[in-house]
Amino acid sequence: MEPPTTVDVIEVLRRRGLRMTPQRRAIVAEIMRSHGHISPTALARKVQGEMPGVNASTIYRTLSLLEEVGVLAHAHLESGAEYHRAEEAGHVHLTCSSCGVEDDLSMEEADALVRLVERHHGFHPDLTHFAISGLCADCREAVEGGSGLRTDGLGATGPHRLSRIEAER
Repeated sequence: MEPPTTVDVIEVLRRRGLRMTPQRRAIVAEIMRSHGHISPTALARKVQGEMPGVNASTIYRTLSLLEEVGVLAHAHLESGAEYHRAEEAGHVHLTCSSCGVEDDLSMEEADALVRLVERHHGFHPDLTHFAISGLCADCREAVEGGSGLRTDGLGATGPHRLSRIEAER
């Protein structure tokens, strides 16, 4: 099945009786152009760059509607809620709590954890709804190697953030 297009999504919203204002059209178009995760704040910046005056509440309502009709899914990452198109939702988020680097774990890889939780607790977890926090390989090596983690003065720690910031200087 083909992923929905901007036109498809607008039609779904129209069938629900919603007015397709220029603001809502701009929000839907930006979401459909996006790949991967997008935060409401980043979406607002992009849409307001094209159409100043779009209210943040309109963006949040549209995100909620798009999730309700199955176009979007959201996950709670360390940086807050982020949205992605529903067809891209089949993964578990991994976030380094030290440097902030993000990675994905396929559902096939996560199945063992799901089965473990089900077997021991009779509970079927939705691992796609939140991020699993921990240490990435580089930060873990820094901690286990005894070098510790330095801070860059901007609140970010760990080898990834430090090297990126030092590279910009």
